[in-house]
Amino acid sequence: MIYVAVVILLFCLVLGVPVPVSFMASSAWLIFFGGAGGVGYQASQLLPYGFTQMNSVSLIAIALFIIAGGIMERGKIGEKLIDLVDVFAGSRRGGLGTVGIISCAVFGSISGAACATLSCIGSIMFPRLRDAGYPRGHAAALMSNASLLGLLIPPNATLIIFAWIGGQSVLACFLSTVAPGLLTILLLSLVNRRLLRNNDTILTAKQRTLAEKTALFKKRAWLAIPALVLPVMVLGGIYGGIMTTTEAAAAAVLYAIPVGMFVYRGLDCRGLVRVIVESSVTTGVIMIMLFSVSMLSRLYILENLPGKVLLLFQSVSENRWIIMFMINVFLVIMGMLMDDISVVVLTTPILMPIVMQLGFNPIHYAAILGVNTGLGCITPPAAPVLYLGGRLANAPINEMMKPTLWFILLCWFPVLLVTTYVPKFALFLPHVILGVPW
Repeated sequence: MIYVAVVILLFCLVLGVPVPVSFMASSAWLIFFGGAGGVGYQASQLLPYGFTQMNSVSLIAIALFIIAGGIMERGKIGEKLIDLVDVFAGSRRGGLGTVGIISCAVFGSISGAACATLSCIGSIMFPRLRDAGYPRGHAAALMSNASLLGLLIPPNATLIIFAWIGGQSVLACFLSTVAPGLLTILLLSLVNRRLLRNNDTILTAKQRTLAEKTALFKKRAWLAIPALVLPVMVLGGIYGGIMTTTEAAAAAVLYAIPVGMFVYRGLDCRGLVRVIVESSVTTGVIMIMLFSVSMLSRLYILENLPGKVLLLFQSVSENRWIIMFMINVFLVIMGMLMDDISVVVLTTPILMPIVMQLGFNPIHYAAILGVNTGLGCITPPAAPVLYLGGRLANAPINEMMKPTLWFILLCWFPVLLVTTYVPKFALFLPHVILGVPW
């Protein structure tokens, strides 16, 4: 019966049925027909389990980071960050693209959401890239890929959910994706410059002397200080042990409101109310999804789905590295069908026991999952971030596909391979800071 439940889930997802409803449909089948002898399970035992699982302070951080990202998006905080980065990176060929990449990384380190990062930084960068002669398809593909750095440079909601489901340290999961995130920044910048090497339409800014750069930096840094305090406060508070993830998210909201309203004046009371309403809707959808998947994961465990999946993998090979390769393929395929949060809540209960049984560190797997969820957001047919980038840049998807494929092949796949097959690459910071074993 478990296989029928999995087929129901995948069939519903392919048809476009909302993810929480798909989870509930699979759960309903097992409630009625699962268990020994097909007698089913009692829903009265599952509902309290779901409520118990949802009783977690860590989940509050998700709602707060969503609100913080919305405030930053509307409060013109991203514009000052871009102007500051442009001082040093904007005068080379392809340099304006590097400005967008780094700005996405900084903004994403606060908002933790790819769509909020793309909406804010993209809306500022797309006109600048167009005026500099960047092809609109290339510009849309570049910013769409760069916005996903918010899923690698912590904090981010997907790793909070993974830590909640897998019973792991949120901070350790955050630290595991820092090195993959930095490598992705480097590769995106290099590939962007390589793709534009023969494009004579690209305009570059006037070369500045060191004295000019210093003077401009002082001027723009002064204007950007209120915006720069935000990532320092959030990341420094979390990594320094001063604040928990939830407390840092709350501090980000309380700080971003006056900065957006009174310093940069991009946010008013009506805009703040709109942000809260939109964030509440998004949070409600996520909470319903988490509640439904908590019951579904419980049923999957009772049906021993992780053990059956492991036997399926071992029928191909018993080498744990080859099995990890198959897990990566599975995650990429799931990422092509659904959004990042859905991938995490669905696959973690199934794959986490397998990963641990194979002897891999769960924090190492957190980094692998982080890279995979980013890759899935720009891999068709789902590719929600890619389509959003096309709409914001007014670029047809066919013009975006070629540069996107280059970014996937030369950036995301190498990062995924290094993260998977060099465990110390992802575990270095968790080991040094928190003592996580290799």
